Amino acid sequence: MRWLSLLLLLGLAPAATAEEVVKVCYNYGCITEAEVRYSDQQLLQLRELLGVARSAAEEREKLSLAIGWLLGWAGERTPIAADRGGNYADDGVLGRMDCIDHSTTTTRLLRLLESRGWLHFHRVVEPVRRVRYLFELHYSAQIEETGPLAAAPDGAAEAARHVVDSWFRDNGRPAVVMALPDWLDGQGREETGLPTQFLIKGRGGAVAGRAGDGAPIER
Repeated sequence: MRWLSLLLLLGLAPAATAEEVVKVCYNYGCITEAEVRYSDQQLLQLRELLGVARSAAEEREKLSLAIGWLLGWAGERTPIAADRGGNYADDGVLGRMDCIDHSTTTTRLLRLLESRGWLHFHRVVEPVRRVRYLFELHYSAQIEETGPLAAAPDGAAEAARHVVDSWFRDNGRPAVVMALPDWLDGQGREETGLPTQFLIKGRGGAVAGRAGDGAPIER
């Protein structure tokens, strides 16, 4: 009976989740990277959070929180705790992140979740960019639904895509998740809750990002 009780307890216990290490980018253009180690307890919280999603829409809601948690935990070990929504509230601050830092880091975090098998309704795809007013560029991580294909305006079937844009909000806040067409149309608002004077200034100014085509980046 004692062995039977032990087996039952083992069966009810959550499966072990080994630690993970992810590199986060900051100081604009991914010019600085730091390794962040996520504990098995933190990963267990993420698995439980995402495990209750019963639809693609619910999974996107949970992903918004999950990315906020992951970046917040990273802020406990790196200077990105100082990062604020947009780029004006933390201009010149050590640990600031532009859209290249965010899109690169958030894609890595999404791939961590995907590699664990915790995404049941989406797959991670390459970061996307939008161009506004002919010269402003903005980048974001993105995901694609894996369920039935949606009908496009031209009648063709295509998988629905959504951006996971953590650039709009302060470190640790839920990421903005929205349909790709809405994001490409310019939707998304910067949100920050901490005045600039409370941030610690780092050495040097902002570093130009790798736009690739010489266009300024909508940081």
